[in-house]
Amino acid sequence: MRKDLLVKVSLARWSEISLGSSSDSLRMKLAALRSALRLRPLTECFAVKSSVGTRRSSSSGRLSREMPSNVEIKAKVSDMALFAKKAAELSQSEGSIIRQHDTFFNCSRGRLKLRDFMNESGQLIFYERPDTDGPKLSRYSISPTSDPQSLRTVLSDALGVKGEVRKERRLFLIGQTRVHLDTVEGLGDYMELEVVMRPDQTLEDGQRVAEQLMEALSVSEESLVTGAYVDLLLEGRAHTQTNAPHGKTL
Repeated sequence: MRKDLLVKVSLARWSEISLGSSSDSLRMKLAALRSALRLRPLTECFAVKSSVGTRRSSSSGRLSREMPSNVEIKAKVSDMALFAKKAAELSQSEGSIIRQHDTFFNCSRGRLKLRDFMNESGQLIFYERPDTDGPKLSRYSISPTSDPQSLRTVLSDALGVKGEVRKERRLFLIGQTRVHLDTVEGLGDYMELEVVMRPDQTLEDGQRVAEQLMEALSVSEESLVTGAYVDLLLEGRAHTQTNAPHGKTL
């Protein structure tokens, strides 16, 4: 596996959202909000996000699930029109436009974000992954909400906002891969590949699919980036403030 290829392997672990050991009162508030805001249980959400079947453990009687995985690559895009043309040709579609407003909250570990689809629907997502180059193992929990604005207000008051990301995403489906063409406010144009792995595939299989699509879409290794959009935005803001004229804050 090439070390310089930025590949993220995501393993979905459908568990309760963890906000740290000192947030018992917040857990109770969120439990009440789940009912008030009609948040669906995480166990229901799994069936929506994954086609992987369930089986019952003979020892405990509880349902156990094989975790779905994907291989993900993110890169800067210099020519949106050319990339969109190639993606449309490969997917034989013009893609779907999705508008997203992500709010990241302060969290004792991992990342907690509220994704607002700007149509009175959203998702509360908690995920953990190491901030290192190369393959990244990620586990996450997700729960839909029909009132993201109210939930954002409560979480902002309780935890404080770390950062926000606004983007317009154009989604193409090419075989087993989700191709995202993103225009991120304050950052520019990016693309993401998410190779949705089948149970019989290995990480190397997924990497080969990603590399083939990189070549077909003319994505160079030099354009690959690491980190989430919110990290890139925060890094850019810190750099701007550091280089501001003496005595001034931007």
